[in-house]
Amino acid sequence: MERKDYLQNARASGGVVTLTPNIFPSKRLNINSQLQVVSVQIQLKSLITVCFIYLPPNEIIRQTDLNDLIQQLPVPFIILGDFNGHNTLWGSVDTNARGRQVEKLLDDHSLCLLNNSSFTHFHPATKTFHTIDLAICSPSLAPYWDFSVSDDLFNSDHFPIILTYSRNDFNFPKRPIRFIYDKADWRLFNSHCDFTQDMVRQPDVNKAVDSVTKCLLKAADIAIPKSSGNLPRLYKPWWNDNCKAAKKAQRRAWDKFRRYPTTANHIAFKRAKSFFRKIRRQIKNGSFQKYVGSIQGHLSSKRMWEKVGKILGTNTFYHGISFLQTNGQLVSHTKGIANTLGSAFANVSSGDSYSQTFIQYKKQQEKRRIDFNTLTSLAYNVDFSLHELRRAIRSSHPITPGPDGIHYDMLKNLSTKSLGLLLILFNRIWNEHVFPMAWNRAIVIPILKPGKNPEDPSSYRPIALTSCLCKTLERMINARLIHVLEEKKLLTEFQSGFRYGRSTIDNILNLETAIRDAFITKKHLVSIFFDMEKAYDRAWRHGILNDLHNMGFRGNLPIFIQNFLLKRTFNVRINDTLSDNFIQNEGVPQGSILSVILFIIKINGIIHNLPPYVHGLLFVDDFQIHCSSMNMSFIERQLQTAIKSIIAWADKNGFVFSSQKTTCIHFCKVRGLHPDPVILLKDTTIPVVPVIKFLGILFDSKLTFRPHISHLKKKCIQSLNILKVLSNTTWGCKSSTLLKIYKSVVLSKLDYGSVIYGSAARSVVQQLDTVHHQGLRLASGAFRTSPVQSLYVLTGEPCLKLRRERFSLKYYFKMKQNPSHPSYERVMKPIFGQFYEKKVSFIPSFGHRMRPLLENFNLKNIDILPKHDEPPPWRSRNVLTIDDFHKLPKSTTAPSVYIQEFYYHRQKFESYEHLTNIAQFLPQKFLPFIQLYGQLDFYPKKSG
Repeated sequence: MERKDYLQNARASGGVVTLTPNIFPSKRLNINSQLQVVSVQIQLKSLITVCFIYLPPNEIIRQTDLNDLIQQLPVPFIILGDFNGHNTLWGSVDTNARGRQVEKLLDDHSLCLLNNSSFTHFHPATKTFHTIDLAICSPSLAPYWDFSVSDDLFNSDHFPIILTYSRNDFNFPKRPIRFIYDKADWRLFNSHCDFTQDMVRQPDVNKAVDSVTKCLLKAADIAIPKSSGNLPRLYKPWWNDNCKAAKKAQRRAWDKFRRYPTTANHIAFKRAKSFFRKIRRQIKNGSFQKYVGSIQGHLSSKRMWEKVGKILGTNTFYHGISFLQTNGQLVSHTKGIANTLGSAFANVSSGDSYSQTFIQYKKQQEKRRIDFNTLTSLAYNVDFSLHELRRAIRSSHPITPGPDGIHYDMLKNLSTKSLGLLLILFNRIWNEHVFPMAWNRAIVIPILKPGKNPEDPSSYRPIALTSCLCKTLERMINARLIHVLEEKKLLTEFQSGFRYGRSTIDNILNLETAIRDAFITKKHLVSIFFDMEKAYDRAWRHGILNDLHNMGFRGNLPIFIQNFLLKRTFNVRINDTLSDNFIQNEGVPQGSILSVILFIIKINGIIHNLPPYVHGLLFVDDFQIHCSSMNMSFIERQLQTAIKSIIAWADKNGFVFSSQKTTCIHFCKVRGLHPDPVILLKDTTIPVVPVIKFLGILFDSKLTFRPHISHLKKKCIQSLNILKVLSNTTWGCKSSTLLKIYKSVVLSKLDYGSVIYGSAARSVVQQLDTVHHQGLRLASGAFRTSPVQSLYVLTGEPCLKLRRERFSLKYYFKMKQNPSHPSYERVMKPIFGQFYEKKVSFIPSFGHRMRPLLENFNLKNIDILPKHDEPPPWRSRNVLTIDDFHKLPKSTTAPSVYIQEFYYHRQKFESYEHLTNIAQFLPQKFLPFIQLYGQLDFYPKKSG
């Protein structure tokens, strides 16, 4: 959407806007004019300029301004707009000055008028029709575009102008055809999707995978309807037959008035219009009440707005792409754009993108063959079991399928027999060390990075869609790989990304504790936050395999990863257009299950060679180091030594740090003037900033958290707009639903990091209380004058202070359960206690802050069960169950029969340990760390 607003005497007046279909590549054309115009270039059959204009009726328009406009428009062009000019040339009864001015414009520039004398404007006061909206074009376009006017005003006083391309040589873009899973007949699918032994045991694994894929797609074609591929119109879920009938009656009344413009017909039309508006409002309100109740409470703000947009009919179904500039050339064709982006993505992951120093090192290292073969039987190389396959499928989320068209929903609805045969195929791939060729290909969807130039190919992030069959096998392998890494402690303890029992809060709290301790001991603390350029795309594959080998992995697991990383190809998709085939030489495939853990393995060594006084933290690729001392020169030397070590590591692993995005911050509360540190990243001085964002929390140099709380308050106030829309008195919404939405969209933001930023001064952190109170008022419908304590009682939600205390206690005991946590000692046995007691003006670290809280709630001497390690994923977890009620369906069995059968069951197993049903009662005895998955039978449960 491009627009130009116009103000007259500080009031909105006129203005123009263009809505360009996202399916067509387009770009805004900047016009230097005093006129109310906006122009875009759009790629149809050829590149066309479209200009929209509004000329106010009572404003003097200079002919030179119109001429300048024509000179700025690249040919061929089309001009559409409200000229407010009358001329017999386009069907008016008379000709006015504006009409003669437009006629002169047509003659001076040899332009063509597309109008066909149809009326384009209705004047309600006089009940007359006029032609003041014109379509003007370059002569080369005139033969190919037909002019028409819609019969419906659509609640305006102007009829929409429609230009239709008259030739049949243009293919309208479509979306890829998809299965509609909401309308699937899964019983029919299951009956036709019947894998056989012959399919999965073919000598060639590639043919076996192809047979299974075809069988799935064949069953889907029978049981699951498909979309047409056409771009959908705006969908309004509240629209029904009553709305359709009312609109049809309004249309009939309008057609009658248009043919016979009498007063009686005009009154009849206005009544029909009013009735349609009333019916639409009533049905919309009722439908919205029902629809909004289905909104779940765990959605993000973006997703919540999408749901609200459905009821408004304002959803965006497709995100388009702009023209691209590459090597000084404008790329506007869809195929050309796809190829340009594909080439840009391939260049990033090519070997030529590395430095010459690393290329030489890479060539030498890759001459050494990595041998993963072994005769030793290793537990993680055993065949996969059915419970591993079920768990992998169950933990998957519905996403767009890859090139083979297989969706997770298909796998979730396979029969036990078919799952068993699919498991045989997976184990063949696992043991025969053959990776299916079809799984090497990915479809890449380009997504524009926020705030980036849409014409620059490097501004797009590649999102890869790969085979769901492959992802299912990856998920099983990923579980085994992570278990071995954790069991053998092969990952650095300072890596918190995507690890069980770890989170971003670990790293944030670690840094905050170091800063607090530096403040209390009158030290400076300097922290450097590194930014890696294209980290995932530059990950050195041979280096990953070498790291796996050095960690001791042998056999099926590393061999699968080795084959998984070889010969990766991709195509970029825009609309239904695919680019040429491109090769991804290096990097881990973004969008695959194994990518994150493989990248973590590759970056694991970055933190090993730091000097003893420099500490580092990792969250996947978010890397931070810090050093504290009373002597700034000592800090500079230590950090410079650390950077030298980090760069040496990066030069041998193919990573590059961005000198522009890598930043430094100096934390200090020592009185007097202190120069900022001068630290170099190669030959560039790292900029020192007053505020830095680390894992979603804004750290300022004095650690007041004022910038973070101000930013958080602004974000939450914006998110409250959702509640304002949903609590609108016209639509209405249930308080329980609004409260659930508030918790999801706003309160979740306030909770994140509250363990850390809650240490800010009370006057600072209390700024967020107004957001919390406003949200509770909107959710409960309470008056603005309602006391705050009443809001807490009415909604059942505590104040933010109590929430922060609860999250702090929860995190504290979670850490107490895990003595191996890297921050355990700093939290459980915090240092500098006497310093903090004497200097009460200094905010204590987290460990010291918890002591009065524990005493206040009498939790100081609570013992916590130690964290138990998860059993290996390959170990069978099948539990034998005895169900004496399976032959007694509830619909045909009397309650007395169940009671009798229950007592018989207890007598039969009298010597066994009795466990209470923990779903209904508070357990006195329980089995720890056992999870059973399955579908409950349709039988009654005894309560009481």
